[in-house]
Amino acid sequence: MRPYPPIAEHGLIGDLQTCALVSSEGVLNWFCSPRFDSPSVFASLLDHDRGGYFAITTDAARRPRGGPPDSTGAVTRQLYMADTAVLITRSLTPEGVAEVIDFMPVHAPHTATDRHQVVRVMRVVRGTVRFDLECRPRFDYGRAPHRLACDGATARFDGPGITAYLQALGPVALEADGTDVRATVVLSQGERAAVLLTVCDADSGAPPPVGPDDMAAEFDAVREFWHGWIGRCTYRGRWQQMVNRSAITLKLMTYAPTGAPIAAATMGLPEQEGGERNWDYRYTWIRDASLALRAMRDLGFTEESHAFRAWLMQRLRDGGAPGGEPLQIMYRVDGDPYLSEEVLGHLEGWRGSAPVRAGNGAADQLQMDIYGEAVHGLSPSGPAEDLVGYDDWQRCAALLDWLCEHWDRPDEGIWETRGGRKDFTYSRLMCWVALDRGIRQATATSRPADLTRWRAARDSILEQVMTRGWSTERQAFVQQYDNTVLDASLLLMPLVGFITPKDPRWLSTLDAMAAELVSDSLVHRYDPAASPDGLRGSEGTFSLCTFLYVYALAKAGRRHQARYAFDKMLTYANHVGLFAEEIGLTGEQLGNFPQAFTHLALIIAALALDAELDRDGGAA
Repeated sequence: MRPYPPIAEHGLIGDLQTCALVSSEGVLNWFCSPRFDSPSVFASLLDHDRGGYFAITTDAARRPRGGPPDSTGAVTRQLYMADTAVLITRSLTPEGVAEVIDFMPVHAPHTATDRHQVVRVMRVVRGTVRFDLECRPRFDYGRAPHRLACDGATARFDGPGITAYLQALGPVALEADGTDVRATVVLSQGERAAVLLTVCDADSGAPPPVGPDDMAAEFDAVREFWHGWIGRCTYRGRWQQMVNRSAITLKLMTYAPTGAPIAAATMGLPEQEGGERNWDYRYTWIRDASLALRAMRDLGFTEESHAFRAWLMQRLRDGGAPGGEPLQIMYRVDGDPYLSEEVLGHLEGWRGSAPVRAGNGAADQLQMDIYGEAVHGLSPSGPAEDLVGYDDWQRCAALLDWLCEHWDRPDEGIWETRGGRKDFTYSRLMCWVALDRGIRQATATSRPADLTRWRAARDSILEQVMTRGWSTERQAFVQQYDNTVLDASLLLMPLVGFITPKDPRWLSTLDAMAAELVSDSLVHRYDPAASPDGLRGSEGTFSLCTFLYVYALAKAGRRHQARYAFDKMLTYANHVGLFAEEIGLTGEQLGNFPQAFTHLALIIAALALDAELDRDGGAA
């Protein structure tokens, strides 16, 4: 088993309350329970020796996926069963072909539970293959010890307040290896075996015995669940497979009991190998979640959109964030606003990228743009659709009244810089969006509102952005009022309707970004050297921004350029269609993985590009 496989060498499985990463070697090296943001059970992705893992490997799986075969000709391949979250890792050697099938059963996803399961099925398609199984949990980010009880068919790992059970089916003899277990399984063509991992609270009790029929029923159920869910997708465009995979990925990273999406499945994966830009993304950002659910709504997934809207309205009903603002930038999936950040100094980080942080110290930052994304997310698709009801409308109106008094303030900005508050153009832009959408909603539904005041504030913001956010020197909209740095977050300007996509000012901005921020169609967020963000090190190109660049090109009428940029960007997806946060200099994926921002932007770009190509008669 290779320590620290590339970030992209993973597939994602989940049950809509938590999730796991499985490497292309068949190693489950990231899993938290009972929720996305809970302490880890397996985390060798962040520390090979201390983090813990659950490996089912073969001789072939010990070779790099898709790389040159070893002297025996062994290679591995990994894929999803089409339109599902069932992951298949295939091992191919001259002696045989084997598969490990991984999935998490989806049981009553809308009811929060402490009990979560991972099913791992081993089967041989041709020849005879040996599987090596190792299960080495390390509870609480590797800080908590555990005890083992093993009788050959079942292993129980007892940690502080948490227990993991491993049940074997078929010719799998579990053997104690200290406080961990291992097994060697030899199967021939047509034979199969399985193990079921159940993680639950210590007082929840052991899972019932399972047999082959139970495993077959679980497989059929999870396959039918995902086929039924993706069948609601209304997209029928040119990139069906990639859009479906992005939608499934967003669904996998949404906590079903509350409807809150997380920003990414992981924490601590770096934006630069060996660097310090390593954050915990397992929380619900108002910004990311609002845009993600808007993208899902555009695909026809209205249930998810309504669920998040209810979660967001509850944050307003809660009566303000601990810092005194109406909302804070991120929460836990249950709405808890407290996300204290700690450094896990005992973990060395992926390939030595320390520090590893749990929690997020940016939670109490002031980021004024979130009000625009929030109101945008609450806004209806139809012109006169009343989505919030009278009482909640009163709360929205009070929020906008507050915004009229507080929009003109420096803040930390969308990128959560730790270099002090500035007058960020993007923050003003999204305050404009909040007021604009509120005005539209009040007018469409005849709700009471101080429209005169709202319009005055909205128009003041527009005038300020057009004067102070515009650089005559650069002939472009810029990041901050006191510098001339370009910022790719402003690619959202035409998407939210602040400016038309063919306005001369916007086309000039687009050209300036292309000259300074775009490298081989990949887009940097901004230049940290020109606008220090308080952090050491560099970063790759930001995949969200690249897809937003495709959107902007398409809407600007530059369809050929947009299509080429989009097609090139899709080549950076990993082998199962997933994207991390960033792309490095040699095409490697960097940052937390997979990232919701990237996948929602892929959907936005695909929808826009399809529409523009259709308008052009289908020509690329």
